[in-house]
Amino acid sequence: MNQVERLSVALDERRYDILIGEDLIARAGEHMAPLAQAAGGGRRVMIVTDETVAGLHLGTLERALAGAGIAAEAFVVPPGEASKDFATLQHLCERLLEAGLDRRSLLVALGGGVVGDLTGFAAAILLRGIDFVQIPTTLLAQVDSSVGGKTGIDTPQGKNLVGAFHQPRLVLADTGALASLPRREMLAGYAEVAKYGLLGDAGFFHWLQGHGHAVVEGEPNALRQAVLTSCRAKAAVVAADEREAGQRALLNLGHTFAHALEIECGFGQDLLHGEAVAIGMTLAFELSAQLGHCPPEDADAVRRHLAAVDLPTGFGRLGGRAWTAERLIEHMRKDKKASGGRLTFVLARRIGEAFVSRDVDEAEVAHLLTEAITQTAPPLDLAGE
Repeated sequence: MNQVERLSVALDERRYDILIGEDLIARAGEHMAPLAQAAGGGRRVMIVTDETVAGLHLGTLERALAGAGIAAEAFVVPPGEASKDFATLQHLCERLLEAGLDRRSLLVALGGGVVGDLTGFAAAILLRGIDFVQIPTTLLAQVDSSVGGKTGIDTPQGKNLVGAFHQPRLVLADTGALASLPRREMLAGYAEVAKYGLLGDAGFFHWLQGHGHAVVEGEPNALRQAVLTSCRAKAAVVAADEREAGQRALLNLGHTFAHALEIECGFGQDLLHGEAVAIGMTLAFELSAQLGHCPPEDADAVRRHLAAVDLPTGFGRLGGRAWTAERLIEHMRKDKKASGGRLTFVLARRIGEAFVSRDVDEAEVAHLLTEAITQTAPPLDLAGE
């Protein structure tokens, strides 16, 4: 039997476990049985997934649950970031209610970050809150969005501007499920892996410099180590600051830039969230160097490493758009992290030492963006996905 690593998110009575290992979807019944039997037993289990993931993993999960005596129903939504909207949320909630969902029901999010965020938000608001389980099937979801209880949807004004904190009862991170991911999705997840090294663990970043390609290529030992280290870091931050009153804000390294890029790209396939984060982290380190907080050689190291694993680090690989610093800054002003009319950035003193800043002059940001926009690089190659 494959070894399973167990981490805990220490939130007192809302404490929950993250299990990391291979074949966890096929063994979900044994791990979910205590939850399904809670509150007197016989809880209805309702799986939310998307069309792509359903074809890959839904049957395995249903068989695993049935083998543990757990009957489950499945609700399938369209794949992609476009499903994180009010229309899909409304449709999902209505379907769940029509199917007889009650306060003892258990939702299961089987999929990537979109499914996890959407299902978690539905769990937070349906009947004023019901339990849910995260079974993330992308690298990005396993190391980031499935842990910590952030749920929500996008609006035309910005990313995740409508949502709630609602912690899962269990996270099953099946690293074997990542074998089905396209390389581009693995790369997008890798950006969030690298983030943990850049914001607070220089040793992990140095490990990634030697093992990053192995992680992206899905080498089991490297992948397991990357997911375990990332989840351990996220769990510690969430336990210390569940609702982002302080330390948790550091997890937004690169995200002020990233969310502005995603809005400009319409939350579509032109730019995945992890790709936007890679560009955003590069810009955050370059802004840090420009402001004198961070050695320029650290900013160069970040750019070189992300580029070496084939992540975008600038605007040149996003050809075909008329980028302007003014428009991107306008998006940043609407970001949920903005406060009192001031933009909020996570900056760095060096690799592994990040801090939150709310006093960056917009002129400095405009200068950085203008310089970055004018630089050129080969366009992003999306062929063969």
